[in-house]
Amino acid sequence: MGSGSWATAIAKIVTDNGYPITWWVRQQSNIDYFTKRHHNPHYLRNTYFDIAKINFTASIQDLVDESDIIIIAVPSIHIASALASIDPSTLQNKKIISAVKGVIPKYNILLNEYLAKQFNVSLENYFTLLGPSHAEEVAAEQLSYLTFSGVDTKETEQIASFFATEYINTRINNDVLGVQYAAVAKNIYALGAGIAHGLEYGDNFLSVFIANAANEMDCLLSALMQSNNKELEKTNHTASVYLGDLLVTCYSLHSRNRTFGNMIGKGYSVRAAELELNMVAEGYNACKCIMAMKDTIQVDLPIIKAVYQILWEGHDPAASFKEIEKILV
Repeated sequence: MGSGSWATAIAKIVTDNGYPITWWVRQQSNIDYFTKRHHNPHYLRNTYFDIAKINFTASIQDLVDESDIIIIAVPSIHIASALASIDPSTLQNKKIISAVKGVIPKYNILLNEYLAKQFNVSLENYFTLLGPSHAEEVAAEQLSYLTFSGVDTKETEQIASFFATEYINTRINNDVLGVQYAAVAKNIYALGAGIAHGLEYGDNFLSVFIANAANEMDCLLSALMQSNNKELEKTNHTASVYLGDLLVTCYSLHSRNRTFGNMIGKGYSVRAAELELNMVAEGYNACKCIMAMKDTIQVDLPIIKAVYQILWEGHDPAASFKEIEKILV
């Protein structure tokens, strides 16, 4: 479900493993192009597919009806509109895999919470596909690690098995909420890293900034888990799906959030950066969502607050980072 770069990379993994898929692509013109040329017209254009393994559809209901396992790889800001036409009864007993790295705007909730409220999807049938990976590297078959999370270990292992290839190593855990919040937070910190780069801070500052971001993320995840009455003792926030994803998103030139932030640091307006990037930077809406939750979780988030103020309240990036300098340790 979705046709962006990450959705395209995921489709490559699954079809490389020999599994047939139904693929929902919003525009029929893109389906026609894909069918004729065997590659996505807009993303990862050098990645070619065996079209015999793919049933394209412009009907999201058809995708639901024809699939046992549904992978959602739609940007969080488009989730509500994309799913609006689905008959809730047809989602019952389907396995849902989320590749979404954001909070649903307006509702300020994770995808599993949205699906539970709108479609009565149980957490037992919900899994996440996350990790320190980039669509471009997956498409090039460079070794990447993906972490799959679910409440039932055996079910999660089975889901992960569909994605294990020579270029994909899979890992599993049971921290369904924590991994999603980590994916939300790391995009915000990557925006900050990009802003710092655009302001011409050096490697030393960036390393200090990211170290502090990792600590702030740990505090955020712990507070969120406590607010959801979840156990914290066995959660290792230095694992690849947490710290690893933060590092790669902050440092990599493939990172759209870092690229977006870099433009802001160089003086672009938010709108100009959006037009230039031509892809969704999930951290932009995520920082607004986290700030809306801040009073509920009652934790100090100075880095996220600074990024939010730059992007949503028009604060000067240089002045804001001068204040950040004072709190970094």
